[in-house]
Amino acid sequence: MIAGLTVADLARPTERSWARFYDAAVIVGGSLVVALCAQVAVGFPVPITGQTFGVLMVAVLLGPRRGVLCMLTYLAEGLMGLPVFAQGKAGLVALFGPTGGYLVGFVPAAYVVGTLARCGWDRRPATTVLAMALGNVAIYACGLAWLSVLVYFAGRPLGGRSVLAVGLYPFLVGDAVKIVLAAILLPAGWRLIRHFGFEKRTQIR
Repeated sequence: MIAGLTVADLARPTERSWARFYDAAVIVGGSLVVALCAQVAVGFPVPITGQTFGVLMVAVLLGPRRGVLCMLTYLAEGLMGLPVFAQGKAGLVALFGPTGGYLVGFVPAAYVVGTLARCGWDRRPATTVLAMALGNVAIYACGLAWLSVLVYFAGRPLGGRSVLAVGLYPFLVGDAVKIVLAAILLPAGWRLIRHFGFEKRTQIR
């Protein structure tokens, strides 16, 4: 097992110019994956969306630096008017609306989860669960903080409900499902990598 490498590192070219092109490609590609995942919604009345799942999975695969750049690229795409946020939303209205804090939270979450992936936390189910949970904590910390600002300082009513009742509790079940799915997929992916000898090829290269 190679310490300090993410999945994206295994395929990164050694030649500098190609490595830079590769980094740019996976950053932009990762932002598009997050955009596609953001349009997936399953369930009612509170749908389980694929947005946070896409964010955390991309961060695990790319690592902290590329993961953060990927999320910044994703936010920039939305600010430019591309319909990349959940439900096809975009622009300043989405970023400064009730869900804006969660969007900003993708950046620190990518750093946290990407850093833990570099430490090998995505290679075992238990540590994958913990890494994903910590990533969700980063997202909710930013999201709930901004939602509180809107409620208490901008006068946005919540119909008599608390910030936690609106911005946290309805999504916990969906997050648990996504965390379990990640804990199945990521370690299984590393088992396949070891089975086909990709780690050894990277060591030789």
